[in-house]
Amino acid sequence: MIVLCVNSGSSSLKLALYRDEARLASCGVAGIGAARAQVRVRGSDGAALHEDEARVADHAQAVHIGLDALLGHDFPRPDAAGHRMVHGGPHVHEPRRIDAALVATLRQAAPFAPLHLPAALLGIEAVSARLPQLPQVACFDTHFHWGMPEIARRLPLPRELHEAGVLKYGFHGLSYESVVAELGAQTLGRAVIAHLGNGSSMVAVRDGRSVDTTMGMTPAGGFMMGTRSGDLDPGVLVHLLDTKGYDARGLEQLVDRRSGLLAISERTSDMRELLAARPSDARARLAVDMFCYQARKTIGALAASLGGIDSLVFTGGIGEHATVVREEICAGLTHLGVQLERARNDSNAPLISSDGSPCIVRVVAANEESIIARHTREVLRT
Repeated sequence: MIVLCVNSGSSSLKLALYRDEARLASCGVAGIGAARAQVRVRGSDGAALHEDEARVADHAQAVHIGLDALLGHDFPRPDAAGHRMVHGGPHVHEPRRIDAALVATLRQAAPFAPLHLPAALLGIEAVSARLPQLPQVACFDTHFHWGMPEIARRLPLPRELHEAGVLKYGFHGLSYESVVAELGAQTLGRAVIAHLGNGSSMVAVRDGRSVDTTMGMTPAGGFMMGTRSGDLDPGVLVHLLDTKGYDARGLEQLVDRRSGLLAISERTSDMRELLAARPSDARARLAVDMFCYQARKTIGALAASLGGIDSLVFTGGIGEHATVVREEICAGLTHLGVQLERARNDSNAPLISSDGSPCIVRVVAANEESIIARHTREVLRT
């Protein structure tokens, strides 16, 4: 079975073709909605086969451009498509075949993830238009966290709100599942996995299962991100509603698109640009320092939920590539047994802790697409 994996971000799209566990090719479209988007096709070895720029209005157009690029290189046509879905709402979380009823449910769930679900739905529609007979499967980020204990999952709000779906769901589940699949539950032990990117979260894992996580009812919660605020004193939002003329849509724009690294630096949400500007720009320096500080605090809190920590794993774009960020986060965690080996960290080695470190620190590439391909095969073979 050749599976087309469709991974829609808020302003990006990743397509990948898989035959069983083997990645045949991939295509990334970055900068959707911007003046120019970057389109890059890679082969099975990760080498770039084609690079281009284009104006890409939305995720539907991105799917068509990506399919044109992949099929134009004579890669095999897919037998099925699997989609990353950030949220399924309060009732849907297991991987399942996409039909009209599921699409309707996902449209109703869009307010839970307004940055992501509308884009993913456009991806489903585009695949249906391009390959109308192709079976499609939805794979949910929330599934990995569904078994969290109630003490972590419940929000301190009235029961009627909990029963209406106002609770902690957790996200980046496909990424976390890929890390657990690669390393194994026994190797991880009591672990904190940090998915650091434009959207960032962390999870506490015991026996390969989610015990607690940072994001809450929506992907806006947790610690600060590229353009998202993370957790705020709820009184701040009430204050803005009462005194600053905000409404619900204004608050959504604020916490999802105008906060985080972008707000503090007043220039960009891109960590690479901030690290380059940090020596001469105090605002960029503060943004990076705040990110590392909040990440460090979060690791400490999740370690407490586990009763100790055996391993710390960095993944995601920042987690995999920003050596300075990893070093500064770990520098404040020696009390948890984290001892980083600078040479290993600087070379992006898979193991970056020093020999004899009580807490093993690793860098693992996120591979959400492999999990999407696996779930898609399993759903369609049952």
